[in-house]
Amino acid sequence: MRWFRTQRTAHCCARAADRSALVEAVAQLTRALDQIATLPASSAQRRKQIALQVALITPLIHVKGYAAPETKASVERARLLIEQAEALGEPPEDPLLLFSVLYGFWVANYVAFNGDVILGLAAQFLALAEKQGTTAPLLIAHRLMGTSSLCTGDMAEGREHYDQAIALYDPAEHRPLATRFGQDVRVAILSYRSLALWMLGYPELALADTEHALKDAREIGQAATLMYALVHAPMTHLLCGNYAAAIAQLDEVVALADEKGALLWKAGGMMNQGCVLALTDKASKAIHMFTAGITAWRSTGSTLWVPLWFQYLSKTYAELGQFDDAWRCIGEAMTAVETTKERWWEADVHRTAGEIALMSPQPDAARAEAHFERALAVARQQQAKSWELRAAMSMARIWRDRGKRAEARELLAPVYSWFTEGFETLDLKEAKTLLDELA
Repeated sequence: MRWFRTQRTAHCCARAADRSALVEAVAQLTRALDQIATLPASSAQRRKQIALQVALITPLIHVKGYAAPETKASVERARLLIEQAEALGEPPEDPLLLFSVLYGFWVANYVAFNGDVILGLAAQFLALAEKQGTTAPLLIAHRLMGTSSLCTGDMAEGREHYDQAIALYDPAEHRPLATRFGQDVRVAILSYRSLALWMLGYPELALADTEHALKDAREIGQAATLMYALVHAPMTHLLCGNYAAAIAQLDEVVALADEKGALLWKAGGMMNQGCVLALTDKASKAIHMFTAGITAWRSTGSTLWVPLWFQYLSKTYAELGQFDDAWRCIGEAMTAVETTKERWWEADVHRTAGEIALMSPQPDAARAEAHFERALAVARQQQAKSWELRAAMSMARIWRDRGKRAEARELLAPVYSWFTEGFETLDLKEAKTLLDELA
């Protein structure tokens, strides 16, 4: 009778997770694990215990956060149960269980960003997937390699892995993986490939990926996948200057995350709302939003995206004339880049530092120019054409103001001429205006 009750509870857990009743899923899975622990030890009992422990990871991710203590403990417990079963000669019948646990370790180190560790874990995941030989692990492995490469500053390598992953994806076979790996894999890949494409200099392709990610997420109807898409899509719109679209998506995700009790996605949405407020001349509101959002974000164990968010926060403080806070925040952004190796925002962090130097009560042109030089060097090394364009515009303006108009044009014109699309996006329109002025 106890076994029947446990089976019935496990079935309810699966239904709760499928309909994205995330808090309910955590409670039901925890009850099921408590019940199964009271049963006599057997091979069947151990298999079910492992399956339930692995299933608990995904709803915990969305309710508590990827790097929250509860989530990491659940991943570690699943790993221990699998090792104990293997020692008894009972390897998991479902090979994806082990990959789910490996993903749990990778994603915890991703959101509490450690560039060296995630690159190593992603490479380990890919090697095991290639050895295992089936499509699903390879699909996940290329996603992890793509994100690890992109976020540590190798945008081109990241895009290559995303392209390989997308080529492997089959909706009928792989959409069910969302309950194992946090969200639909294709939606996750498109969301991040969009950012890689923008940085590499393809804003129209980037926006197309964003639209496809949102379309798929709405079609799938899983709240966790939709929240993921709605947090990430606005970043591409922000980078392209589409602030109205970003605002609508962020309002939607904050409301949905609040309804689902998903603190991680609510906090991420709030921080991105802070970015929109900063970019639309609402500095005081932006600081309030950033302050509330970062507290919630860090409570989940997350440090990912801090270089970006503190870059926007620093510029906001500078616009209010609070330069001690501005330099403190941009310093934190730079420190985060160096210590965690989250380098995909590095070029623009240095460019923003240069802009703050020019905004100060005693403008320091030499300091600004040094930061712009660093931004250009990083962008070129990363093949990040959109970051290079921004840095070139900042440098061109400072040279223009010194009377070095020809040098300014010689710097900016080749970067602008490289682009083949996206001429209606904000940066490219500003670059064209500046070039016309320099002519």
